[in-house]
Amino acid sequence: MAEKQAGSVGIVETRTIRVVHADDAFKLVSGKTLSPIDVAYETYGKLTPAGDNAVLICHALSGSAHAAGLSSTDDKKPGWWDIMLGPGKAIDTDKYYVICSNFLGGCSGTTGPSSINSRTEKPYSLDFPMITIADMVKVQKLLLDKLGIKQLLSVVGGSMGGMQVLQWAIEYPEFVKSAIVIAATARLGPQAIAFDAVGRNAILADPKKGLATARMVGHITYLSKESMREKFGRVLKSADKYSYDFSSEFSIETYLDYQGQSFIERFDANSYLYITKAMDYFDLERDYGSLAQAFAKTKSRFLVVSFTSDWLFTPAQSEEMVNALIAQRKSVSYCNIFLPYGHDAFLLEPETLGSLIGGFLSTTIAKPKFDKASKLSSVKGVDRARRLRVDYELIESLIKPSSRVLDVGCGDGQLLLSLQHDKNIEAEGIEVDQKLISQCVNNGLDIIQRDIERGLELYPDNSFDYAILSQTLQTLKNPHLVFAELLRVAGKVVVSFPNFAYWRCRAELFFGGRAPRTKQLPFRWYDTPNIHFMSLKDFDDFCEEIGAKIEAKIPLIGNRRSPVKFAPNIFAEQAIYLTSRK
Repeated sequence: MAEKQAGSVGIVETRTIRVVHADDAFKLVSGKTLSPIDVAYETYGKLTPAGDNAVLICHALSGSAHAAGLSSTDDKKPGWWDIMLGPGKAIDTDKYYVICSNFLGGCSGTTGPSSINSRTEKPYSLDFPMITIADMVKVQKLLLDKLGIKQLLSVVGGSMGGMQVLQWAIEYPEFVKSAIVIAATARLGPQAIAFDAVGRNAILADPKKGLATARMVGHITYLSKESMREKFGRVLKSADKYSYDFSSEFSIETYLDYQGQSFIERFDANSYLYITKAMDYFDLERDYGSLAQAFAKTKSRFLVVSFTSDWLFTPAQSEEMVNALIAQRKSVSYCNIFLPYGHDAFLLEPETLGSLIGGFLSTTIAKPKFDKASKLSSVKGVDRARRLRVDYELIESLIKPSSRVLDVGCGDGQLLLSLQHDKNIEAEGIEVDQKLISQCVNNGLDIIQRDIERGLELYPDNSFDYAILSQTLQTLKNPHLVFAELLRVAGKVVVSFPNFAYWRCRAELFFGGRAPRTKQLPFRWYDTPNIHFMSLKDFDDFCEEIGAKIEAKIPLIGNRRSPVKFAPNIFAEQAIYLTSRK
């Protein structure tokens, strides 16, 4: 046996188990039946005595049960998600018992078109019945039953694997504690269906050449314009001049030739037909009436991840799922990771995605302990900890225990964590910074990546008791619209902002003739995030204009906790307001 490398699960055996016997009848969504059914699977790590650490990995179209490690001592290439799965990795096999199975209709050990039909003693080929994502998930459930798994800590999958994750959360709400949906969609758009149709037509015309063509077409959709330009450009593979014939000359051509040929050697053309059709049929809105209704009975925590350069399963499609989950008031976090790799990013980049997955899993199995003395993070290189602690303490004093709280621009989530610890609130956050979102997920918070300037239509009226807008109002292009939306989704809005009419600001502008810089406003004119220069009087007028009632007003100097009582518009460095709808 080869020596186990650090972070690797080592040599792994793919096993096969019969989940449906020949004399049984597994009913498919199409109405037809299928038997027997064998499932190929691999496991990594150990199941705890309580059985609470099982994680199911769902693979994408061309994947298999071999997700990590090596199949033999001669194997040169590890499993398809080895970068994410193993000791100390995002899906840590020292902590979790991980199962990955080849899905129904596949060609890597599980019953599919290339399997022998017991009635004819020949491969099923095109006599194999049509299957769906729901059929695949039901077979996976039969496998887990055979393995004695009573509950899943999480189901994780990217692309078509993400479709299976969604089906799991909907079909088995009591069985699935959390769901991680990566670069996926609740239904294919017409463009994706069209690409599938081209691939299938090529295969039906010529199974071998057609499969290569289908893989080439599919692979183009997995990449992005940026990654293709950076990796290939218009470079010729092995010559300096054009050959003026139809041979593959450009690097991108020879790359696609290689992808097509290698796919032929490991994949079954008929499986490709059935799997792509199953993806085309997957449509949660059609099956349940709406996406919101599809998620109505789910009980999982959700982590939804998309990639900015993915044009096959777009960020907009992920946001559609997130909006539906929020409409049903489900626990959901969302991050749109900035990467140039296209749809295949979930297979290529373990850092940001790995941090999100690892943090989400660890806070699902055990809620993190809150350290009240933890140091607040710095923002844009400016140490805001001393100011923010005072800001946070006073904001916290305005919020009643056991409230529902939305923190807009929540940063690393320290205020929400403190409120959870001290006031037992139900916390949700909105943030745009990718790193801060990862910190929030690692702290067990529900966090949505969203630019609040786009609006908060994803939240129903009166979703929260309080909304918090801390040190953000003056950075917004359309504060009227944002504040009106906050008053719609929350009964009360707590807002804090710097006072640009503070006497030091006035003095520096008047006597120094330059844009003011203070401890509260440390930025220069060219790098400031502030685009509105407002005073306490300005905000009083603002509330009057938009129909907001001021219930409390706390003007502050520096780190002092007691309010400024005399001439606050001159002597207050910042202010905290509690407002509500009139």
